[in-house]
Amino acid sequence: MEFNIERVAELARLNLKPEEKQKLGKDLGAILAYVQKLDALDTKDVEPTSHVLNMENVFRADEVKPSDAAPKALKHAPQTEGPFFKVPKIVHR
Repeated sequence: MEFNIERVAELARLNLKPEEKQKLGKDLGAILAYVQKLDALDTKDVEPTSHVLNMENVFRADEVKPSDAAPKALKHAPQTEGPFFKVPKIVHR
């Protein structure tokens, strides 16, 4: 398997020292060799999956419920304007 380690480093925006290039080349070679072994497996009867475990949504359904959080929060505000906090203007021209 042949690849250009300088090009890979450039694409990954890595500045590699010569000894790092040699080690990375060796490591990438081993990874690609392993992928070639996996490529030789017969997977025609294997269904595609997005996850190895059966997953299901464990969150509860959203329910709209009345809340008094906003009025309680506004009660503690120094100034309000309708249902909003009123704050001093901080953007100057």
